[in-house]
Amino acid sequence: MTPDAVLREVLDRLGALSGAAVLFSERELLDWPHEAVAAMKSQGLLTKAGPSKSAICPGCERECVMPVHLLACNASRPEALIVCDKRSDVNRVLVPLNCLEQWQISGDTVADFLAGLLGLHRSQTHDANLARWEIGVLKGFKHSGHLVLVAKGPLVLAAAGHEVPLFEVLSLDDGGFKVDKRALSRRVDHPVAAAGDRESAAHRIDRLKARVEALKRKGIRAFLKAVAEEEGISVSRLKQLIH
Repeated sequence: MTPDAVLREVLDRLGALSGAAVLFSERELLDWPHEAVAAMKSQGLLTKAGPSKSAICPGCERECVMPVHLLACNASRPEALIVCDKRSDVNRVLVPLNCLEQWQISGDTVADFLAGLLGLHRSQTHDANLARWEIGVLKGFKHSGHLVLVAKGPLVLAAAGHEVPLFEVLSLDDGGFKVDKRALSRRVDHPVAAAGDRESAAHRIDRLKARVEALKRKGIRAFLKAVAEEEGISVSRLKQLIH
C-alpha cells in the first residue's frame, strides 16, 4: 500500500463507523509504509489503545484467533498466554506482548489532529447523534467560519456551507501530514447563504454552474480555472460536477 492508500483506508474505516473508535493491531501496521505509520503516531492521528484481548495463536499452523490471558506474575514483566482447547497436544501458548499492542483513531482524535495542524482552538463540541465534531473557527482573508468534521459515510470537513472530503485536503509530505489551509480558507471566504455548516450536493452543483455563468458573462476566458481555484479542486473535477 502507498502512504496515500493507507491514509484513505484509515479515514474510510472511521467514516464507516460514524466516527466511533477504530482499532488497528501493531501486526497490521507493520504491513503498512513506515513513513505513514510513523507520521500518524507522532502527530496524534493514531493514539495508543489498551492491549488486545484476543490474538492469533502461534501454537500451530491453524492460527486460530483466541482469547488472551494476562498473568501479572511479575509486575515489571507480565506474561500473556492462550489456553488452547482445539488440540490435545497443545495447552498453554505464550504470546509476545508486542503482538497485543493496538492503536486507535476516532472522530475526537481526528478533530484534535486537524485543530493542531491548523493552529485552531477546539471547543470540544461533539454531537454523537449527528457524528459531528467542532474543530474551531477558521479565518479566511475576508470572513471567518466554523470548521466542522462530519462522519457521513466518508469523513468531510464542513465550513460556511461547503463540504469537502477530508482526504482531498489532507496529505503526507516530507514525513509529516499537512492540511490544505488555503483551500479551506477559500471556502470560508465564499460562504453559501443560509446553508449553515452544510451544503447539499445538488446545491453545490447549482452554485458552481451559476458561478461559471457569471464569469462567462464578465468575459473571463479562463472561467473554469478561476472557479476551480476558488473551490480548491481541479478543473477536471469541476467539469465532472457541472456536466
